[in-house]
Amino acid sequence: MSTRLEAGSSAPEFTLPDAEGNEVSLADFPGQRVIVYFYPAALTPGCTTQAVDFSTSLSDLAKAGYTVLGISPDTVEKLAKFAEKESLGFPLLSDPGKQVIQAYDAWGTRKLYGKDITGVLRSTFVITVDEQGAGTVELAQYNVKATGHVDRLRRELGI
Repeated sequence: MSTRLEAGSSAPEFTLPDAEGNEVSLADFPGQRVIVYFYPAALTPGCTTQAVDFSTSLSDLAKAGYTVLGISPDTVEKLAKFAEKESLGFPLLSDPGKQVIQAYDAWGTRKLYGKDITGVLRSTFVITVDEQGAGTVELAQYNVKATGHVDRLRRELGI
């Protein structure tokens, strides 16, 4: 298992397909601040709450200079259904092999309805991408709760 990322860590680079099949890389956002969040599964109650909260906050986040990317192990097809059903206004990226999820140490054991399961750990990272496309973690949050997370993150970022 990887080491947990923290402020000042180099952000693992990635290139993953979005819900439309287009490749998206962290390096596509030079000079920007990117919120990368990992979630277990599209079209589930908690993940829908979190995605809709991010989508509702997009305007304020953009005004403050942030771009949002969501990553899950779902297929491109499932992400397309999710994005359309919930009218999400930001890219959802597909990582079915879980390489990026594991690189960010967002895979592990968690509790679900009182049972230990292995899966995606709901995690959020704020990353500053330099002009050359390399990212540095500004904020790392592991095992966040879906409900209220975006509001707490906005407060923490002063938005």
